[in-house]
Amino acid sequence: MANGEKKTVRVLIVDDDVSLRRVLEYNLQEEGYEVLTAGSGEEGLRLFEDGAPALVVTDLKMPGMGGFQLLREVKERFPDTVVIVITAFGAVEAAVEAMKAGAYDFITKPFNREALKLTVRKALDMQGLSRENRRLREELSEREEFRSIIGISPPMEEVFRVIDRVADTDATVLITGESGTGKELVARAIHNRSSRRAAPFVAINCAAIPRDLLESELFGHVKGAFTGAVRDKEGKFRQAEAGTLFLDEVGELPVELQSKLLRALQEKEVQPVGGAHTIKLDVRVVAATNADLEEAIAEGRFREDLFYRLSVIPVHLPPLRERKEDIPLLVRHFAAKHGGASVTFSPEILAVMAAYGWPGNVRELENTVERILIMRNADTIHPDDLPEKVRRGRSPQRECRVINLPDEGYSLEQLEREIVVEALERNNWNQSSAARFLHIPRHTLIYRMEKYSITTPERKK
Repeated sequence: MANGEKKTVRVLIVDDDVSLRRVLEYNLQEEGYEVLTAGSGEEGLRLFEDGAPALVVTDLKMPGMGGFQLLREVKERFPDTVVIVITAFGAVEAAVEAMKAGAYDFITKPFNREALKLTVRKALDMQGLSRENRRLREELSEREEFRSIIGISPPMEEVFRVIDRVADTDATVLITGESGTGKELVARAIHNRSSRRAAPFVAINCAAIPRDLLESELFGHVKGAFTGAVRDKEGKFRQAEAGTLFLDEVGELPVELQSKLLRALQEKEVQPVGGAHTIKLDVRVVAATNADLEEAIAEGRFREDLFYRLSVIPVHLPPLRERKEDIPLLVRHFAAKHGGASVTFSPEILAVMAAYGWPGNVRELENTVERILIMRNADTIHPDDLPEKVRRGRSPQRECRVINLPDEGYSLEQLEREIVVEALERNNWNQSSAARFLHIPRHTLIYRMEKYSITTPERKK
């Protein structure tokens, strides 16, 4: 805790021993805290009600109102207040009873000044963590309608806003984002908030099904359509009647099927493999991809007309490295999900986790939390409990850093243009060599050159 922050923290000391009270006051003022003092439990309770201190340090044995009664009164009035009790050496049993009644910790007389300061610091850190936990739980409850989508960052607020606007329409939605960002969760949230919620939500991964089976999976087939077709089969479109069909990894859809998907979207009908007639359907389509479909269009791997039909409403999910303020919320969500609701993640471990790049995004974070819970030795989690690559604060993607971006940010398009030009210059403007240098096909390099109006020196005017 920085000194500037400590000056805003108010501490109440209650002890009938004047000399001890002054020593406590001096040591805590030296640390930058605002200190109130009282010589009795009754006076301490009055000061507490007037000043609402964040922390109370009280002796247990005092004339009149003792420390136990003061502890109960304080906790009844404001449960978040942290109380540290002072007890005589050898009276540890009384201190333990006080902790059972709600005290955070105890110190014994005579006390070590550094131990006192450390105990107070830890108590206030714990109080801050408790408040943060409560705030995050409140934020989470406000987002309960979005099921498992967790986030309070500005990029996620924008995602929630778009979901709210488009959920109860029939417009097709294209969800983009890196692997592990939660694209299917967004698709399910759109379905669950729509008037179609009582009908099926049907998902299909276009990259996970063999090409020769994908058409039948999507559109169905009739008996005898091909070898092994011993009975009629409904495709995913028909299974999703009146509901939502989620096409995951739609960028992997074979080109020969894209025209049939386009027709299904335009005409709202499908024709089963081997069938002579089309079947009218009422299905809302949501698609997702982690690929650059505009690049796929330029390379002839994806139909431009299908792209525009799918992306009536585009929704982009940011990678976890661009929404790091969501990490504490996600950590606690996954901890509860995997049986660690009572586990505490220290501020230090949350800071280390925020410094890591998370190339696997939310999926990698969940796996890491689950691993920590299985391997932990205690219910308070510290940085040493993290996998080594996370502890080092860098991901495999960032270990070989070749670009140092300015703090104020930089245009991605300008950066890409400069990279292409430098690759060409290093290879004497030989396009094939430059493409190999950039690990991309030559036609992709040519597309980038045309996009950014990059010409060879001989052609420059």
